[in-house]
Amino acid sequence: QVQLVESGGGLVQAGGSLRLSCAASGRTFSIYAMGWFRQAPGKEREIVATINWRSGGSTYYADSVKGRFTIFRDIAKNTVYLQMNSMKPEDTAVYYCAARRGDKTGYDYWGQGTQVTVSS
Repeated sequence: QVQLVESGGGLVQAGGSLRLSCAASGRTFSIYAMGWFRQAPGKEREIVATINWRSGGSTYYADSVKGRFTIFRDIAKNTVYLQMNSMKPEDTAVYYCAARRGDKTGYDYWGQGTQVTVSS
């Protein structure tokens, strides 16, 4: 089992920045990749960014955040981060981190989520 705990959410003005953290514990050696997802009220959950846990590379970004958000990880701290810059009101959502164990498996470990609100 892998446990994930997010932190760093909050209220920020449009144009501002926030950094989310997701600390992993448990069988972290089994993690293949990690990702950040978000869900806004009344909308489906969507992928934001992903990263290969072992290499720290192979990053992916949704078009809506490309150039503004950066995903990176510190494997010594078992933590993945999402640096969010130039934030927009449409970035408002609950953000979740998730982990998967292989490149052909789904994300089967999820954090509890952290609220991010961007005011205009």
